Amino acid sequence: MSTIGIINPGAMGISIAASARSRGHDVFWASAGRSADTRRRAEAHNLLEVQTLAELCAVCEVMLCVCPPHAAASVADAVIDAGFSGLYCDGNAIAPRQSQLVGERLRAAGIDFVDGSIIGPPAWEAGSTRFYLSGPSAGQVAGLFEGALAEAVVIGDEIGKASALKMVFAAQTKGFTALLSAIQGAAEQLGVRADLDREWARRDKAVAAQRVNQVRGVTGKAWRFAGEMQEIAATFEAAGMPPGFFEAAHDIYQRMAPFKDAEELPALEDVLAALTAARD
Repeated sequence: MSTIGIINPGAMGISIAASARSRGHDVFWASAGRSADTRRRAEAHNLLEVQTLAELCAVCEVMLCVCPPHAAASVADAVIDAGFSGLYCDGNAIAPRQSQLVGERLRAAGIDFVDGSIIGPPAWEAGSTRFYLSGPSAGQVAGLFEGALAEAVVIGDEIGKASALKMVFAAQTKGFTALLSAIQGAAEQLGVRADLDREWARRDKAVAAQRVNQVRGVTGKAWRFAGEMQEIAATFEAAGMPPGFFEAAHDIYQRMAPFKDAEELPALEDVLAALTAARD
């Protein structure tokens, strides 16, 4: 059994921590500066508490980082500064080159590194979520999750490969939702949204309602998806593909970001108003 630290036990991170915990590992979290919601999640899944990141680094052999993409590099630097000397797995939605740079910094500090990415919802059902891993030590991380709800899959020895898979997969899923949001916003401004819904319904009676719910449903996560779109844009540019669509998708999600803490899903009209307000 291993001692594992989780940074941070948010909606996705707590499910990864719970998967590791279910295999008998001791999973720790650092409570300093974390919210009451984070504490409730950690306590509900029997994570072991320490106060600071330095304590977390001292007690754990393996560190799993699941945080918003903009924080990936700064969290890795903080772990280096805290004196961690074990195995660090970055499970964030970042560009392959960013993962390689993070890995280079960690390895220079004597920390082993595994590139990771998560595809699927929080891992509460078998078969729903894959934790893709790449790098020479990827098998060590995969072994922590053998038989867990989060299915760990090693896809190679190359750092950046797991991140690359996440980028191209999310380009389709989250990129399409951003495009759909822009289409709805444009149709609203042009006075043809009801006509568009009717035309969609001619092809599939359920599709108009599904697309409304898809736009409304992404609002609470848009603040996080904005950074992911920047990472995807960088990935596409490095691969010789035009990055512009995902730069625009970043803008779309940024306009939705104020819905982050909404207690209920906003009405579509409110979402479209937020999307078009930026031009005024």
